[in-house]
Amino acid sequence: MTYDVLIAGGGNAALCAAICAAREGAKVLIAEAAPMAMRGGNTRHTRNCRVAHDEGNGILTGPYPVEEYLDDLMRVTKGNTDPELAEMTLQRSKEVWDFLEEQGVRFQPSLGGTLSLGRTNAFFLGGGRSMLNALYRTAEDLGVEVRYETRVAEIQVEDGFFLGATLEADWETNAPRRDEVQARTFVAAAGGFESNIEWLKEGWGEAAENFLIRGTPYNTGGVLRLMLDAGADQIGSVDQFHSVAIDGRAPKFDGGIITRLDCVPFGIVLNEDGDRFYDEGEDFWPKRYAIWGRLVAAQPGQVGHVIIDAKSADLFMPSAFPPVVDETIEGLAAKIGLDTDRVRKTIDAFNAACQPGSFDHTTHDDCRTEGLDPPKTHWARPITDPPFQAYTLRPGITFTYMGVRVNRDARVLFDGAPSPNIFATGEIMAGNILGEGYLGGLGMTIGTVFGRIAGEQAAKSLTNRKAAE
Repeated sequence: MTYDVLIAGGGNAALCAAICAAREGAKVLIAEAAPMAMRGGNTRHTRNCRVAHDEGNGILTGPYPVEEYLDDLMRVTKGNTDPELAEMTLQRSKEVWDFLEEQGVRFQPSLGGTLSLGRTNAFFLGGGRSMLNALYRTAEDLGVEVRYETRVAEIQVEDGFFLGATLEADWETNAPRRDEVQARTFVAAAGGFESNIEWLKEGWGEAAENFLIRGTPYNTGGVLRLMLDAGADQIGSVDQFHSVAIDGRAPKFDGGIITRLDCVPFGIVLNEDGDRFYDEGEDFWPKRYAIWGRLVAAQPGQVGHVIIDAKSADLFMPSAFPPVVDETIEGLAAKIGLDTDRVRKTIDAFNAACQPGSFDHTTHDDCRTEGLDPPKTHWARPITDPPFQAYTLRPGITFTYMGVRVNRDARVLFDGAPSPNIFATGEIMAGNILGEGYLGGLGMTIGTVFGRIAGEQAAKSLTNRKAAE
């Protein structure tokens, strides 16, 4: 059977493309490598998307203009982004709320605490799983065909033109079945390679063995490898990814957002030597939480330890696992395997450097250190009140940034020229916007914006071809 659009992947980006193409009359096939119960890639673990808007709406608490959004993006990426694609993405993010709501997605107010996202981010009622279910219902109602446990094993590409693909069903079993599929257009939406430890080692060496993967185990980069081998232009570096400091007790794969720890701004973080290594209070958590995975990854053993006292115990989202607790700093240090004298010395130096101020976790307050390297810029209070708590941190990899280069029509570039019928959306092309750093909710926004574009452009290319014929 010949399809108009073949889509590799089954997450938010893929579904947005499928829905938009199907609404234009295209016959669409989605190949989702995961079983139905695990469908959706990393979208299953998401909670929100970051959207520009001119005013609050009862759920979003105030305006978030494109100009502020762009300033935030430039700051966290340090300018390592395609400015044209970035500005277009943020402009079109203003359409995301209405588009998703039209597909049956519902929203809820933000939670409080360290998230600080009530003004900027639209939270999905029921989380990512509920959002996915709404998109799948809409896609299926439009006639989109979905094949689960089916991966794209091969693609046929000639001079940047997609000719067909080989799908492999039941690929995790001992009896996989291969099927040659003809399609007029191809949309790559199968995620990055964060679950491929050997590929991560190309950027991080043996340290990658100690990484935990927050998301789906099915994002192994198979489609990305096929695209690059077919001559698609590469964007981004192999060692760049969205990574968060998560609880070291989390599972190797699929721990999800619940394993994230939000207590870092309220304490200090030590490495295995008992030393601090970065400013824990540099900025609000949604603008800095994603750098901590890389920071911990660069420490000995890829381990960190966050220590807080009783003053801060109720200021952040509850953790999935209980903290290690002790009435003394020395007892706490011993329980987490650190040198007690070294930890005592580090905390005494931090406490002595804390300046008097008015603590306020909702603003950039004036609680800071003086004469300490590294400093703590905000929310610095002496760690003095028992019981003391500790969490061990590991790098939790969410998604990788190396991918394929695209233009504003989501067309994949081959030697700088846009393909007539190959498109990409989601994590596989997110490196065009995210060269480094991260903003909470931006990944979902990129997938939604470029998913819509990919689906619309795929359908448009079909119309143009039929007219030419």
